[in-house]
Amino acid sequence: MRNTRLSPHFTSVTLGGPELERLRPMGFDQTVRLFFPREGQAGLRMPTLSNEAWMAQVLLLPKSRRPWVRNYTIRRIRPEAGEVDIEFVLHGGESPASAWALRARPGEPAGIFDMGISYLPPAGVSWQLLAGDESALPAILAILDSAPASLVAEVFLEVPESADIRTDVRGPSGVRIHWLPRDGSGRAPGELALETVSRADLPGGRFYTWVAGESRLATGLRRHLVNERGTPKGDIAFLGYWRRGRSSPG
Repeated sequence: MRNTRLSPHFTSVTLGGPELERLRPMGFDQTVRLFFPREGQAGLRMPTLSNEAWMAQVLLLPKSRRPWVRNYTIRRIRPEAGEVDIEFVLHGGESPASAWALRARPGEPAGIFDMGISYLPPAGVSWQLLAGDESALPAILAILDSAPASLVAEVFLEVPESADIRTDVRGPSGVRIHWLPRDGSGRAPGELALETVSRADLPGGRFYTWVAGESRLATGLRRHLVNERGTPKGDIAFLGYWRRGRSSPG
């Protein structure tokens, strides 16, 4: 395991092990269930069932032995080396995953179950709209990494502050990336992205949308696209990764 700080609000944890050589790379927003120990636990108790029964198996464990489970996007995967990189949003250790990522060091146990991808653009679209807050940043960057050179897209990425902007991101020549730092404005995550995309002068023609992050961003942008821009619902993938007031991203 390696832990690499990327910016004030992001760190990348590299998981390694021979078991990862069997993980089939799918690219794009390939998602996994990440299992990691609670603070104070001596080890990691992984479920032995890989179908839907795993959840009941985990919940039946007492909290003293029950692991935390969260969904995360694979940022990069190197099967030949038995490694995957997963990026975490850091917000003062307010969530179990953020706290674990802050303290994770070589030798720390973790486990994953593969969940596949949700980025499935249909045939016949001329361009794509990708949007998300900081919790969706790793997924959108992974999508761009896997994108064909012919991709045409407008990408809106909201981050906590300007120092979190990835100046090294390079997508296909037809991709325009709009960074949206909140920079101490006091705005809730997702609000700036929703407002900016809603007011944006977007290209014409049929397009595919992939939006993820705080629930109000995902549902609000879908509502705007359907009601105000006449976008078919089937051309929109929207994922509420977290809900403000109920849980924190990460």
